[in-house]
Amino acid sequence: MNKILIIGAGRSATALIHYMLDEACKNGWYVTVADSDLDAAKEKVGPHPCGRAIWMNATDDENRKEIIAKADLVISLLPPFLHILVAKDCLRLSKHLLTASYVSQGFYSMEEEVREKALIFMGELGLDPGLDHMSAMARLNEIREEGGQLTAFRSYTGGLVSPESDDNPWHYKISWNPRNVVLAGQGTAQYIKDDHYKFIPYHRLFSQFELVDIQGMGQYEVYANRDSLLYRNSYGLDDIPELIRGTIRHRGFCEAWDALIKIGYTNADFPILNSENLTYNQLTEAFLGNTPRDGSVKEGIAKILNISTDSEIISKLEWLGIFSRKKISLKDATPAKILEEILLEKWPLKEQDKDMVIMQHEFEYKKNNKNYRLTSTLVMNGENSTDTAMAKLVGLPLGITAKMVMAGKLTTPGINIPVFKEVYELVLAELEEMGIAFKDSLEEI
Repeated sequence: MNKILIIGAGRSATALIHYMLDEACKNGWYVTVADSDLDAAKEKVGPHPCGRAIWMNATDDENRKEIIAKADLVISLLPPFLHILVAKDCLRLSKHLLTASYVSQGFYSMEEEVREKALIFMGELGLDPGLDHMSAMARLNEIREEGGQLTAFRSYTGGLVSPESDDNPWHYKISWNPRNVVLAGQGTAQYIKDDHYKFIPYHRLFSQFELVDIQGMGQYEVYANRDSLLYRNSYGLDDIPELIRGTIRHRGFCEAWDALIKIGYTNADFPILNSENLTYNQLTEAFLGNTPRDGSVKEGIAKILNISTDSEIISKLEWLGIFSRKKISLKDATPAKILEEILLEKWPLKEQDKDMVIMQHEFEYKKNNKNYRLTSTLVMNGENSTDTAMAKLVGLPLGITAKMVMAGKLTTPGINIPVFKEVYELVLAELEEMGIAFKDSLEEI
């Protein structure tokens, strides 16, 4: 095997592409980076002797198959709903496949055929999901091997802005796919606490955040992330009385985002006809529906949110511009798409801005009739708007795993996520060589 195909050259692809190009030159491999934005792909590959950039339309069956057929290993960084198209092609053409995204039921339906062909299909190889699995499993297995009995596991991750680049009232800037920022949390969050199942629907998710102390960083807000229960079996925690995965945000973020949900700005279900003829103020007014009001649109919004017009939440909403007389630039757009455009303008990482990624695991366990809490924390800052911590922590675990597949060090066939030693030991060891390591703190409780 010597041909690697990377599909996607977006925000999170930079570190992966650079890593794979360098490894390709060391090992006699060749990397092709394919994207519908050829200029973006060319910019990331540059004049590198071990790679090239090509145009690709991932929704064009013939174009996609033709390109995949020439590869030995495919790495997909496409939007999650397109992975299944790539997976079906890889199965049909007998190509290994790696992704950073959650593994869908569509993937698992191919399990038997993937195993029969001795193919490796592995997802959840990015930051979250990805590095969270690997770093958690390393500590979980260490605790078990030392005779500990797990009683609680909490895992939190956040892509944030570094303190020196934090210059807006939301304390947030976009370092990953902006559409995913807008749609984050949709669905019902599920976890277990005090041996009781907890289910939080989207419309209440951001109002039921918790405050968490991050080692060396202070206190942050955390809201429940997706379905934590999916990982009980994968982590070997079927009987644990507390298991929760959460997303980290700065103080004050969750209540203000909850306001956007209540207003209707995160809704992606319907287009607003002739949206280009509306101002943001007119759209916000439309969201008031039949709510009676005597004053301004801002006062009407404050009323439906049951807050005062001089509250911090209203201040954040006003800063975004949803009460402005500026016209919306998008035609027939959904509210979520309009919000995405707002955030791209208001929350960009400027050229020299730095992002910050925080990941923290908390393990509580019993050992020798004593109770302990192990806290394991990673804090990493980016270098600028291109070389971000997000891109590194999404791309490097994926790249290291790809190197293992190409070198024949990862041979377990089937559809998997990186929760076994064959993967996480080598990935974590190489990341540590790069200076990317968790800081652990153990206390008796």
